[in-house]
Parts: sequence; C-alpha cells; structure tokens
Amino acid sequence: MFSLSDDLGYVRFDVVLSRLAATAPTAPTIPTAPNNGGASSEEREANEHNSLSRVPAELLEQILCRLNLKENVRASAVCKQWLAASISVRVANKPPWLMFFPKFGDMVEFYDPSVRQTYSVELPELRGSRLCYAKDGWLLLYKPRTLSVFFFNPYTRDVINLPALELTYQIVAFSEAPTSPDCLVFTVKHVSPTLVAISTCNPGATEWTTANYQNRLPFVSSIWNKLVFCNGLFYCLSLTGWLGVYDPEEQTWLVRVVPPPRCPENFFVKNWWKGKFMAEHNGDIYVIYTCSTANPVIYKLDQINKIWVEMQTLGGLTLFASFLSSQARTDILGVMRNSIYFSKVRFYGRRCISYSVDHDRYYPRKQCYDWGEQDPFESIWIDAPPDLSAFN
Repeated sequence: MFSLSDDLGYVRFDVVLSRLAATAPTAPTIPTAPNNGGASSEEREANEHNSLSRVPAELLEQILCRLNLKENVRASAVCKQWLAASISVRVANKPPWLMFFPKFGDMVEFYDPSVRQTYSVELPELRGSRLCYAKDGWLLLYKPRTLSVFFFNPYTRDVINLPALELTYQIVAFSEAPTSPDCLVFTVKHVSPTLVAISTCNPGATEWTTANYQNRLPFVSSIWNKLVFCNGLFYCLSLTGWLGVYDPEEQTWLVRVVPPPRCPENFFVKNWWKGKFMAEHNGDIYVIYTCSTANPVIYKLDQINKIWVEMQTLGGLTLFASFLSSQARTDILGVMRNSIYFSKVRFYGRRCISYSVDHDRYYPRKQCYDWGEQDPFESIWIDAPPDLSAFN
C-alpha cells in the first residue's frame, strides 16, 4: 500500500496518473486534457474529468489495488469507471467474532459485530475446558481436571495437543498459529514479589521448558495479567502497569523502565483489574483502561522514548477488547472504524458495546460497564471464519 493523498486528505489524481505511467510495464499514452489557456475553470475541470475517465481499465486497476481502503473509497467517487474499478479491487478487513463459552452444555455462540448476528454450533470437544487465548483463528484451552493444554480450531475442529502443565490462573499466549513451525506457547507465573517462573513449549514437544527469573526492578508486582506477542517478543503488563518483556531467542526476561500508564480517575475500584486490556498491531502496543461509565483511556507505547502516549485518535484503527486477548484491525468498512469493541453484547445479542473515539461516547448509552458482573473467561475475540460452512 502507498499513500497518494495530500495534506488535506484528498487523493492527488495527477499523481495517480503519473504513477500509472511510471509503474505500467508497457504504459500506453495517458490521455490528458488539451492545453486550453483561455478555458474557464469549469471547462478545465470537465476536460480533466474526461481524461481521468479514459484511463485504460487494466492500468486503472493496477494502481487502485495499491491504494489503502480510505483512498480507494475516495477514488471511487471520480466517475462510474473508477467506481467499478475501485470496487473490483477493494479489500476490506473482516472484524473478529466474539465467541461465548457455554456455562452449561456444548452450544457455543459466535457474534459477528459487523452485521449484529449470532451463530451457534455444538462443540463437545470443549467440554470441561477453560479459555486461555486466541490468535489466527485458533483457541488455546486448558482442562483443569487432566491438566491438558491444547489448541482447537472451532471452524475446522482440528486439535493439536501440548504436554500437560498445571495452569492455575496465570496468563498464557502463543506467538502464531500452531500449524506454523515458529509457534511458541508462553506462560508467566507469579512466584514471589520479585520472582517469576516462565514456561515455554512448541507444538510437537514432549515437555515444557521452565526457568525462574528475577524482576530486577524494585517494587514491581510479578502478577502479570495481560500478554501480547510483538516483534518477536512477549510483552506482559502487570497489575500495577509495569511492562515485562521476554525474548524467546535469547531466553531473557526484563522489566522495562517504562512508567506505568496513568490510570483514569477512580480506576482502582472493585474489579478494576478486569477493565484493562492490551493489544498489538503492526509492531505497536496499545493499552486500554476503562472505569465504570467514564470514557476509556487509550495508550500507545513509544518504544524509543520509553513512555506511554495517550491517544486522542486511532487513525482508522479498531480495537476489540476482551480479558484474555484483544485484537486490532485496520481497513474495516463503515462506522466500526476508530472505535473500541468490548466483549459484551446487549439487547438480546443484537448490539455489542462499543466506544467511538470520534464521537467521544459509548454505544449504546446508559449501559452498565461494571466488569465485575462478567466472567472474564466466558468470551474471547477470534478471527472470523472464511465462510459459514461450520454453522450449517
């Protein structure tokens, strides 16, 4: 993707045409408007419009497919030919679905926030297990009775088992899909105020590798409850907002000297620890703090200056927050952009609670945001399925 917008956000179509000529393997002559020095501005605009509408279809698609979603939509307003070409190459991200784990029985529900529709399917394979993490369309689950740890794809029903490990309530994550040879499962456990135990495992391994590490920074709680994988490292956020980093290649643990994000007013109330979320997107790390009906506070980690920067805009990003793992998307069509979607659904499954950064408000209004009423292990965001065949 590349940007062809000017400082005001408008697509520079003169640049588009020049880019077309420069990138085409055998670029035909691009029709241009005649040099009418004495023509009025209306005539010159009409001539330019006619020139743009005569760009060969193959050449036009070649350049439009390289635009990001925002510029693609703007380009589609030029004329009917550009509209058709823009739509033919337009690629929009799908938002993740919200998966609800059943308290009783085997019926699992999946909520699609883009169309506000719920799908159900029986998954007896999940009976007796607890959600741990989700990424790339896979779930990581744990069965407390048998100490079983396994991956499960709810759409294909594929299962990949890991060696047994006792997981109390420490956080667990994995780097990428278990079908990848680079997949690594990671968990960090509180041992003492200054000591953590880190366990790692690859799919196909016969046992977990466990080692103890010192926090090496005074007054840092070793209770870590948020976890993401970013740029080859596992980032852990403690209850008190400190950032721990594990390098799987070097097998090192370090608590970064990064002051914790500033908490919202009255943040430390009952169940405050449930209202904190962390997500990763394209090498950036985001933290979301919520508190009752107060507006969420969003931070982005400035890794160069080692500070958390409060975000006033998401720049087209959409965050999907759940207690166990959160996700982020760009290039989502419609009103979902620049918003946070939480793992709560209201109005009998018809509306997901969200917060619009542009409008500075929650949707719907006057809803209860006390995370204490929700079991943090009952729902999780997971990649949408490629089709609906799993629900037939």
